[in-house]
Amino acid sequence: MRFHEKFNKSLEVMLVALMSILVLDVLWQVASRYILNSPSSFTDELAGYLLIWVSLLGAAYVAGRKEHLAIDLLLRKSPPERQKKLMISIEIIILLFALLVMVVGGVWLVYTRFILDVKSAALQLPLGYVYVVLPLSGLIISYYSVYHIVQLIQKKA
Repeated sequence: MRFHEKFNKSLEVMLVALMSILVLDVLWQVASRYILNSPSSFTDELAGYLLIWVSLLGAAYVAGRKEHLAIDLLLRKSPPERQKKLMISIEIIILLFALLVMVVGGVWLVYTRFILDVKSAALQLPLGYVYVVLPLSGLIISYYSVYHIVQLIQKKA
């Protein structure tokens, strides 16, 4: 199995695990509130953080599979030789966004959260750990963009 397939599978497993933990967390939140009449103090905060991780890693996964939302009217109306150039241009823009905004901006966000020693209210978790998913997702999207560019360049059509 190639690295790319292993990487995709690992990301899938991570997303399933995070989503499973999120579902269990919300179920416990509902059960503790309505059945036990003693709401859990950490479940709401944990659900929010898990949702951040699932959303950003899920967005990276979907971008890697090229299943993200796109307006492709210009692409479909273009001749095949222009389509390839447009697709490479789009991947370069995605790569630049992922690197500049998500990786550079995300690293700055994580760094400042750790330096300022910002902790979550209920879990007392350093928020740098919560936000580390932003540069991580940016790196994953960057990997997928480079992979797609290489695939497009190697394609003869």
